[in-house]
Amino acid sequence: QVQLVESGGGLVQAGGSLRLSCAASGSIFSINAMAWYRQAPGKQRELVAHMTTGGSTTYEDSVKGRFTISRDNAKNTVNLQMNSLKPEDTAVYYCAAEIQTSRYSSQKAYWGQGTQVTVSA
Repeated sequence: QVQLVESGGGLVQAGGSLRLSCAASGSIFSINAMAWYRQAPGKQRELVAHMTTGGSTTYEDSVKGRFTISRDNAKNTVNLQMNSLKPEDTAVYYCAAEIQTSRYSSQKAYWGQGTQVTVSA
């Protein structure tokens, strides 16, 4: 019943910027952490950025200083501002959220379907 809808992916040239957005909807009792992951062809999925409800953030080393994660708790959305993009950033980007669907259920991770980000040299 819960779904995460992503938007903002696309094709950009190196040095350009993109802003990814993800909105959670459905039967939501509460949302804890929200995050962005990415997976390039032939590589393992990796955590890109993570933010708790209280605003604490973590970033993968290669994106520090270039990417910024933000969220709007009232709208159940999380964003990823990506600046100074490099070809190495090319991957499918997935948003994820830790969601409790009712007061009687446990918190678990939900995922978006992914959005392609391609950075050309």
